[in-house]
Amino acid sequence: MTDDPTRVAIACQGGGSHTAFTAGVLRGLFQDWPDRYELVGISGSSGGAFNALAAWYGLVTADEERAAALLGAVWDDLAADGLGDRVANDWVVGLSRLENMGVPVPEVSPYRSPGSEFGQRELRETLERHIDFDELPDLCGRRTPELVVGTVDVNGGEFETFTNEAVTTEAVLASAAVPNLFEAVDINGHSHWDGLFSQNPPIDDLLTVPADRKPEELWVIQINPQERAETPTSLAEIADRRNELSGNISLNQELRTVERVNQWIDEGHLPESDFSRTEITRLEMDGEYHCSTKLDRRPSFIEELLERGAARAPELFDE
Repeated sequence: MTDDPTRVAIACQGGGSHTAFTAGVLRGLFQDWPDRYELVGISGSSGGAFNALAAWYGLVTADEERAAALLGAVWDDLAADGLGDRVANDWVVGLSRLENMGVPVPEVSPYRSPGSEFGQRELRETLERHIDFDELPDLCGRRTPELVVGTVDVNGGEFETFTNEAVTTEAVLASAAVPNLFEAVDINGHSHWDGLFSQNPPIDDLLTVPADRKPEELWVIQINPQERAETPTSLAEIADRRNELSGNISLNQELRTVERVNQWIDEGHLPESDFSRTEITRLEMDGEYHCSTKLDRRPSFIEELLERGAARAPELFDE
């Protein structure tokens, strides 16, 4: 019988401000991380990419305590706490609610709106305030967790992930570049959009690693609800549910591949000497929120999601 810790990878789904829930889950995990687990990988798309990066950076530069603190600091900065920021937040959320009620609202391309450039500049400053991206290549190593950020290549029409030292400020900004809010981010001559339209979150990159680093357990923190009791009727609700389904479809497809490999191992079709099982656990965000709240950065709302996530974190250890 071995005393080696169980290897775990965490995949963080995107979903705007709702991903503060994921930050709360990660903080709860790191504040009481047991020795029986070893984190070998973490991935994320959109807001999930912010969480994955902050958690990874805190861990590799210090420890679990630093990771939990860094997640809190990043979301403190993302919250709309200044007067101008609060006014802008209320305006954006209010427009979204009016649109949901069927009221015609002006639509402006992010390429013709100063708000797009301002928003991306604010996100860049937040990232670079807490993360030294120049340090990342030296931090990546054989025994550090795999770091994966998901985007979509607009020109190439392909999902694209950035791993470890390839995770730059641009890669994370691209992962959060919602097309109707922000301009696409140029990386290597190609435009990139939000990871919500690709692998949400990336799974395969967490598993295609050396055998001794492959996770034995995969924990998925899922923001998009798998089921909704009500059928969306307004255009805004329909668009939101369509995006949720798109993200969940890519996630479920990747997880089914993992489950199929597990089944083939159990049935003896694949030799256990060359293949290993990866158990999957999902933690789905509870509670139903209006689609406009994915844009809501009120400090009180962010704190509510952080606390809700932290309260749910022990469920992963229980599983």
